[in-house]
Amino acid sequence: MQPVISVKSLRKTYGGGFQALKGVDLEIRKGEIFALLGPNGAGKTTLISILCGLVNPTSGTVLAAGHDVVRDYRAARSKIGLVPQELFTDVFETVWATVSFSRGLFGRPPDPDHIERVLRSLSLWDKKDTKVMALSGGMKRRVLIAKALSHEPEILFLDEPTAGVDVELRRDMWQMVRGLRERGVTIILTTHYIEEAEEMADRIGVINHGEIILVEDKNVLMRKLGKKQLTLSLRQPLAAVPAGLGAYDLALAADGAELVYTFDAQAADTGIAHLLRQLDALGIDFKDLHSSQSSLEDIFVSLVRAQ
Repeated sequence: MQPVISVKSLRKTYGGGFQALKGVDLEIRKGEIFALLGPNGAGKTTLISILCGLVNPTSGTVLAAGHDVVRDYRAARSKIGLVPQELFTDVFETVWATVSFSRGLFGRPPDPDHIERVLRSLSLWDKKDTKVMALSGGMKRRVLIAKALSHEPEILFLDEPTAGVDVELRRDMWQMVRGLRERGVTIILTTHYIEEAEEMADRIGVINHGEIILVEDKNVLMRKLGKKQLTLSLRQPLAAVPAGLGAYDLALAADGAELVYTFDAQAADTGIAHLLRQLDALGIDFKDLHSSQSSLEDIFVSLVRAQ
């Protein structure tokens, strides 16, 4: 299957000499939710801006739905919807008018039924005759999403879409995103709420210092890089990990009242059974145990720190 977005050898150097992107290669599949993660200053905004045709690259190529975003800007941009991070507050038009106008900007014929569906899906229908400037911040965010969907794009960019919004909007948005994916729309998401990426994304890309350091299916990433921990609540606290247990990845927690064993859940032998036998042989008794797995946030932090 041809990727809906294809990025090859993409570089961007700004006037002052700062190199924001350093030879980025990336392919995004049609109909997936792709989460782009990275710390502040990593190059996320520059990459998204180039993909959407808002910033020209220094070198390299970007194809969106088969169209070069520089040479064939108009055709490429017509396939893309963008929900920016920044809110606008100075629009005197009504919700209906501004969303309808956005559709016209992309050369699409009027379609009141489509605009109504979009507004209803975002709980904006009862606000259709309200001026945008009179809306709350959460409602303005909904209008941004409606404008991005007005021309029925094949590719939707969501740049920090739930930053500072209420729980209800966040829930409505993710329900809408799932519905769009079911209809074949490709979603590219940047977010600081990594738990959202963990819940929603099909694949994860991590960018740091202007380079893509990892692209992986989310579930594969969690299996490959996620670690599991077994925490044993000891009956008697320990001052230090006994020398006889030096072969295990062990650490003390809770002032010596807990013994934490980190292991690879995918390994043929996790070593747990042998560890428990060793504890019994050393007379170390425990009253409870539980296991936990590292989150996507843990993995993300470890990847960035390793750079």
